[in-house]
Amino acid sequence: MDSTPMPEPLRRAVHQLVAEAVMNCQDVLRYTEPDQAHTWKRMTLYRATDAADTMNMAALLIAAYCQQTGMSEDTLQTYLQTGQQQNRADGPHDDDRAHVAGLLGNPAPKGADEPGTVRSMYGHGRRQADDAQRSEDDPQKLLTEACLHGLNAKLCDDVDSLDSYLPPQMAAMARKVADALQMPQPATV
Repeated sequence: MDSTPMPEPLRRAVHQLVAEAVMNCQDVLRYTEPDQAHTWKRMTLYRATDAADTMNMAALLIAAYCQQTGMSEDTLQTYLQTGQQQNRADGPHDDDRAHVAGLLGNPAPKGADEPGTVRSMYGHGRRQADDAQRSEDDPQKLLTEACLHGLNAKLCDDVDSLDSYLPPQMAAMARKVADALQMPQPATV
């Protein structure tokens, strides 16, 4: 296996794209809050697709480098996991609609009684709906959200806004994250 490190310019470009995608992910979370009722549909879709597109750019940038350095096309396709890819232009599929039906407690859609992805996604949605009835206590998920909110608040120099749109426990965690972050200073020569 090749142990050559990623070239520094490529590494920095990937880091920039990932940072941009993370900020879009934070916006997705932000627009799910109750005070965003008037705009959540539009903005969550915009920011989710922005994040997906940005991560796609990162993957393709890395793939172009791998291609340039002689990686076989079969290996590259395997690493890109093209078999799992879904095209948003095709719109939601039956399994997506089944997932929403399960989440919202709607009747099972056609095909949910047969083995396959529609049935599986409907069941997955039902389990998620059941989980939503309990408090969100998954520490990893809570910490991830707090980190995203705290990072964004620190970068926007608006830590006080956290209290205006987050539940108190999440706002406190995000504030701790923001307080722990140091703003990067330009390098001196």
